[in-house]
Amino acid sequence: MDASCADELRQLAAEVTRMGGLAEAQVADAVDCLAKRDTGMARQLIERDVRLDAMQADIERRAIALIASYGPSGVDLRRAVSAMKLAMNLERCGDLARNIAKRSLVLADADPTTIMRAIERMGRLVSSRLNEVVDAYAVSDFDRALGVWRRDEEVDDHYESLFRELLELMRQDSATVQTGAHLLFIAKNLERIGDHATNIAEIIHFEITGEELTAQRPKWSSLDTPPIEDLAL
Repeated sequence: MDASCADELRQLAAEVTRMGGLAEAQVADAVDCLAKRDTGMARQLIERDVRLDAMQADIERRAIALIASYGPSGVDLRRAVSAMKLAMNLERCGDLARNIAKRSLVLADADPTTIMRAIERMGRLVSSRLNEVVDAYAVSDFDRALGVWRRDEEVDDHYESLFRELLELMRQDSATVQTGAHLLFIAKNLERIGDHATNIAEIIHFEITGEELTAQRPKWSSLDTPPIEDLAL
């Protein structure tokens, strides 16, 4: 491999890792501002989201330029392509964290509920999954990434349980509909962050092995729970 290409690939991977650290912080802070009803933290988080957008665009530009300049093949090509895919998933995690922060502003004065605490627990789980998979990428730990992939259903189980509890709560008490709707969307955003963490695990697997993970993700059936957008509240 060309020494310049190798150096640029290392720099690209380091930038993806830095972006992963920022995405981790955004998700963790989104959970914190919801739990603590910290509107100041929420507003700062929303403002910081542009940094992830800029990093994603920069990583994509650099990866494309590297491919065009050096024409890498094999694992080097996979590393460049994976950097772009990882950046895209991390940017989406940031967008979802921003969405949670926005809804936490609306919920700052809402009455606390046991379901709110369950959402906080789900948030901690999702945050730890993202942290684990970003760390796996940083050290090319195939087994650790695969472990995140295999535990994807844990986040889905949390979401399914929260979905049903919130729906039942809103059906029993119409006064909870507004708060419940925001919590439903927050739970869905967390579930999607979990999916992006699983996507990242799959990308790491492909980068290291050159093979796609062809097995079906360990999930509950999506037929069990309708999309939030389809709810008639």
